[in-house]
Amino acid sequence: MNSFGNLFRVSIFGESHGIQVGAVIDGCPAGIPLSEDDLKNDFERRKAGGRGTTPRIEPDLPRIVSGVFRGKTTGAPLTVAFENTNTKSEDYDNLVDHPRPGHADYTSRKKYGGYSDPRGGGHFSGRITLGLVAAGVIAKKILAPARIHATLLEVGGQQDISNAVEQALEIGDSIGGLIECCCTGLPSGLGEPFFNSVEAMIAHMIFSVPATKGIEFGSGFRAARMRGSEHNDNIISASGQTESNNAAGINGGITNGNDIVFRVPVKPTSSISLPQNTFNFSTGEVEELIIEGRHDACIALRIPVIIESAAAIALADLMLLEQRRPRTYNLENSRSNN
Repeated sequence: MNSFGNLFRVSIFGESHGIQVGAVIDGCPAGIPLSEDDLKNDFERRKAGGRGTTPRIEPDLPRIVSGVFRGKTTGAPLTVAFENTNTKSEDYDNLVDHPRPGHADYTSRKKYGGYSDPRGGGHFSGRITLGLVAAGVIAKKILAPARIHATLLEVGGQQDISNAVEQALEIGDSIGGLIECCCTGLPSGLGEPFFNSVEAMIAHMIFSVPATKGIEFGSGFRAARMRGSEHNDNIISASGQTESNNAAGINGGITNGNDIVFRVPVKPTSSISLPQNTFNFSTGEVEELIIEGRHDACIALRIPVIIESAAAIALADLMLLEQRRPRTYNLENSRSNN
């Protein structure tokens, strides 16, 4: 399905070379200030054009077509749409029968019987994440004053990002990267164990971002090599502040008031200039494939803001769920009244 969320529900639509891409956000509270200008900063962070990113430059001008009146959300479903204006669909003519290694060409062909749009990856393209970023901007407004920020730590196994990108461009290959996201200022008590725990909701959204291949919270996989005395976070205040943060601000699937910290590996872009082998459905043979078109040498350069948006969407949904929850029954007051 193309929808996520319980109360704050996000649905994405469109294809890479279709007329439009965008998102419908249902369950957004009324009265939140919102305009197209509020969306532009995060879209600039996602936009291509830098060294190592795709030469396909789109204006990415958002158009809010429903859910806002006189600069405030109305409580009705919000629709944000973007026009696709810079497409070169002919670059993908040879991919109808030649699925690209690493892409969703083969799996979408099998799932949808060959009817899926192959141009630019169709609905499986990273371009579809524009809708996630739009929803993320709104989610961040719901979470304020809490703040979510993601940083690119390394690419191609190097912390010298520029050097790693240049090396990949020189040989016509691609590289992946590692992103860290930190969510600060969140209240304790968010999370709906077991199946809508904070980790489960964030991870669900993170794996919905194309090219992500994993997630670890706090100490992550290092926890398997630690002792309890090392991993436990000593509580040093009534507010739940801890000396360390191996738990990444989450205990039992519920926020404890400390920072939520997680890291996400992003795979190398599948479309590369180097020759690859793939199965040709028209001939029934394995053949060499040369991929044309405009592609990112390192898609991880553009993903930090998308990771932020994905986390914000999950946390906004949990925030609204918590606000709807009845207050805890006070047993002591009940006894005194009787």
